[in-house]
Amino acid sequence: MAAPFVDTAKITVRSGNGGNGAVSFHREKYVAAGGPDGGDGGRGGNIVVEVDDHMSTLMDFRYKRKYAAGSGADGSGNRCTGKDGEDLVIKVPLGTVIRDGESGEIIRDMSDRTPFVLCRGGRGGWGNQHFATPTRQVPRFAKAGLPGQSREVVLELKLLADVGLVGFPNVGKSTLLSVVSRAQPKIANYHFTTLFPNLGVVYVEEGVSFVMADIPGIIEGAADGAGLGHDFLRHIDRCRLLIHVVDVSGSEGRDPVADFEAINAELAAYSPQLAARKMIVAANKVDIMEDPTLLERLREHVEGLGLELFEISAAAHQGTRELVKRCAQELQTLPPVTVYEPTYVERPPEVDTSGQVNIQQYDDTWVVDAPWLQRLIANVNFGDYESRNWFDKVLRQSGLFDKLEEMGIKDGDIVSLYDLEFEYQR
Repeated sequence: MAAPFVDTAKITVRSGNGGNGAVSFHREKYVAAGGPDGGDGGRGGNIVVEVDDHMSTLMDFRYKRKYAAGSGADGSGNRCTGKDGEDLVIKVPLGTVIRDGESGEIIRDMSDRTPFVLCRGGRGGWGNQHFATPTRQVPRFAKAGLPGQSREVVLELKLLADVGLVGFPNVGKSTLLSVVSRAQPKIANYHFTTLFPNLGVVYVEEGVSFVMADIPGIIEGAADGAGLGHDFLRHIDRCRLLIHVVDVSGSEGRDPVADFEAINAELAAYSPQLAARKMIVAANKVDIMEDPTLLERLREHVEGLGLELFEISAAAHQGTRELVKRCAQELQTLPPVTVYEPTYVERPPEVDTSGQVNIQQYDDTWVVDAPWLQRLIANVNFGDYESRNWFDKVLRQSGLFDKLEEMGIKDGDIVSLYDLEFEYQR
């Protein structure tokens, strides 16, 4: 039995924590007062997303939903930095869109093969070697590493295909794909034979080819969740050109014009942009056509809409060559496959600053430690002016500066917050 096709998955990812800095003093024979030599903690591992060309579904994420990178090792004496945590590489199929699990906004479209860092590991804490000054030569403190990032994301596969085949079940889409490409979809004379999208590369001539996708049968009400089509409409989103396959044989007693309009209505209900996509109509099964008036009615209707119609029989290989050559000509004038731009904007986290704060004074240095402070610093981009202003605002609102002044801090004293130090100014 074939494995099910999985094209959406929700997972939780967490990067590694940074290692703690070490408190150590150099000890060597004949070397007096060697000084502090505590090394820094290692960086936590990143969560990295990469494209794997051998993957075609998100099946790997069906059972495993939590992914965590390695944490950095603690520093040690002799200025030895702890080992960095190992990055965790998550493989996804080409065309996977990564969305924020809460807002649904796009974080990244994996439409190329450039690796993407989804969560950055926490920075390692400083060892006591960094805290030595002329007035503080024996620092007996180091800093803890910062925690890694954690987030919930939704993976959504949107196939990368130039041409999409749409139409009711059993109209011959899979047969057409198998004839014009080397794809081998399941073909049988019953509805919903195709249960998942199939891709095939169509070679037209030397140096001219394109990717065609067979989308499982869409029925009336698909945009509202009926049938199988609603699960796979997303895979037509990127298609530059649509081939609307219509059965004109009359073998099932269907009206080709009604079928044509019904599918177009579902495309419009799902996405107005999709309904406006360039379309070619393929009137299929002309070799077993029982009533020629069905074809003529469809032709009159289609051409009245300004669309081209090709008479084909996929099973008899009739008219298929002309169809793919026309597709290749159209693709030369159409814009490239859609790549979705990120819409997700990193929002300042809600940090509860009501927790306990530990402040210790070492000469003119004030070392501040608090669990909420770790989370705060881990989410600040100190290279960004707005982010620094937000950081300063949160610190003032937390009452930290008031507490430092109560304890006697002076202008010019050093405030040490993990791997961040600054001079205090009122």
